[in-house]
Amino acid sequence: MRFDLATPVMHWQKEFGRNHLPWQNTTDPYRVWLSEIMLQQTQVVTVLDYFPRFLARFPEVRSLANAHLDEVLSLWSGLGYYSRARNLHACAVQVMALHGGAFPGTAQTLTTLPGIGRSTAAAIASICFGERAAILDGNVKRVLTRFLGFGEDLAKTANERALWDLATQVLPVNDLTRSMPRYTQGMMDLGATVCLSKKPLCSTCPVQQSCRAHAEGTPQKYPVKTRKLKRSAQSIWMLWAQTPQGVVRLSRRPTPGVWAGLYCFELFDSREALEAAVPAPYRAALEDETVVPHVLTHKDLFLHPVRLLLPAEALATDTGMQAAAAWFTAHQWPGLGLPAPVRKLLLRDAQITMPLEGAPL
Repeated sequence: MRFDLATPVMHWQKEFGRNHLPWQNTTDPYRVWLSEIMLQQTQVVTVLDYFPRFLARFPEVRSLANAHLDEVLSLWSGLGYYSRARNLHACAVQVMALHGGAFPGTAQTLTTLPGIGRSTAAAIASICFGERAAILDGNVKRVLTRFLGFGEDLAKTANERALWDLATQVLPVNDLTRSMPRYTQGMMDLGATVCLSKKPLCSTCPVQQSCRAHAEGTPQKYPVKTRKLKRSAQSIWMLWAQTPQGVVRLSRRPTPGVWAGLYCFELFDSREALEAAVPAPYRAALEDETVVPHVLTHKDLFLHPVRLLLPAEALATDTGMQAAAAWFTAHQWPGLGLPAPVRKLLLRDAQITMPLEGAPL
């Protein structure tokens, strides 16, 4: 390449980069992998809460592999994109079964594991093993396209492939064990703290003098990607069936679909469909709660919880509701993988009416 990107990025990262995060300053592939998966589509401030809790329960890949998926999903609850948690568990199982508990040392082999794509594999391989492999997440795409003046439409596969090639060309070439971790982290930090999407801080950028976008005065036009997913909205009615003792009815969501694999209230497309699923003797007890808005990546959900307080003896009989659902006590459901809005509703309710100790099921 005509410009040296790696050297100024590495010098800048050492002095001004983010060197305080709990998953930095380590070459442990388990911790780097966990942080990379958690940080996908998730802000650092959010991951800072989840990362230490997850490590406290699963300090190494073996403990994660041996855990039940429900426990993994429970700790993941609130992070969203739950396929990440399912793939995380599946990946740990494969690392133990196929690689003797040690993460592979090359990006190419890492991509054969569940949930590890090309950029994540490169992050692990470069930081932990010093491999000369390029990452290309959203932040790095922004840095590279601006620096190189790469104005091709990344919605086209051929153009994305070309950017991958350029990203590889600008990688460090010497002392890779030291330079690759520093450069990889530097590109992440530069995109996250300086080369911002809407208001880039060009005056503090270590590569400003060689940046094509800065020279053009149009950094905001990069990267170019014309195909955008349209947002949609959906209303969902949730049957919140519960006893006075805090025993709640939940069913595991099918895969694929919203909240796949998580335990949830029974969901319906309309209030009428929900009511029809409830046996006639109980319908008069249905109470509508306040609508709960919930934002997904490309969809806005409007959740309509409908409470149904059932007597404890209803648990011992066939209520006629969905057979796939089951009853969980106030001591059981906190350990399940629950969608964030469902967990919030249950926690709020538990604070208002605490279950009676030793109450009959």
